[in-house]
Amino acid sequence: MNGMIVGTPVLVFLVAVALIFDFLNGLHDSANSIATIVSTRVLRPVTAVVWAAFFNFIAFTVFGLHVAATMGSGVVHAAIVDPVVIFAALFGAITWNLLTWWLGIPSSSSHALVGGLVGAGVAKVGLSAIVWGGLAKIGAAIVLSPFTGLILAMLLVLAVSWACLRSTPFAVDRRFRYLQLVSSALLSLAHGGNDAQKTMGIITVLLYSQGLLTGPFHVPLWIVLSCQSAMALGTLCGGWRIVRTVGSRITHLTPVQGFCAESGGAIALFGATWLGIPVSTTHTITGSVIGVGAARRVSAVRWGVARNIVVAWVITLPASALMAVACYWLASLAIR
Repeated sequence: MNGMIVGTPVLVFLVAVALIFDFLNGLHDSANSIATIVSTRVLRPVTAVVWAAFFNFIAFTVFGLHVAATMGSGVVHAAIVDPVVIFAALFGAITWNLLTWWLGIPSSSSHALVGGLVGAGVAKVGLSAIVWGGLAKIGAAIVLSPFTGLILAMLLVLAVSWACLRSTPFAVDRRFRYLQLVSSALLSLAHGGNDAQKTMGIITVLLYSQGLLTGPFHVPLWIVLSCQSAMALGTLCGGWRIVRTVGSRITHLTPVQGFCAESGGAIALFGATWLGIPVSTTHTITGSVIGVGAARRVSAVRWGVARNIVVAWVITLPASALMAVACYWLASLAIR
């Protein structure tokens, strides 16, 4: 697949870096799974992260590995992948993740990794590295995933409001506190199913590039279990800065609205994962939260906060790509 062959210690190091990225993905994106259920006070923060981590881990039993295949061969051409490309892609994505996590900005770990792959591939061979069809599909998902989450959440708010028309506010609140446990579990399941697969694809294509895997693209079970475990562990550690942004700064949420936001986001993510599209959990749940706020009244959404989040979405791909380019050049200089 590629002429550059490296020793076992380097491969072990790169696999470890990939798992660190997966851990940081769970840390960074745990807020997406738990922000709504924490902000509505259905679960305490510690209980919520354990709940989310469990469903993150078991996601591989529900979904196929279509997203892993897309990340392994649908962003940059597999033939140009070598350890330096993987190193640069991962470190570019990790750098951007840490920066946005520290600032409390719910940017996309998924798109940071895609941007890292694109930047590293372009740094190696130029624009011919890019699989334009795959990148176009991911680019479309940047727009469609939050919009889909927003529309689904608004429709759910309307449906629930109609169904509960004759119920007292107290009865509705109590009922949806229980239902929100289900919706948050589905969202965490969808998060683990889509996001962990991206790192699976990276590790798998690395092993193919070194001749350690052959035949049609497939992901060994040990990679699946390692990536799901790393993400679940990251979720356990929580991303409290982003919990505050998603769960309370965009709009105030009640249990009913939390259920609608989580359910809308989960439906959108389930569909994308089954289609093999590496979408952003962050984008999707943020769109859903905006949707339930706007369904109440437009002024209920803090549009200034939402605007800042959208700006972060737009710059994530190019910013992580530029960081990956810098990492590729530094790594190339170091091994000369």
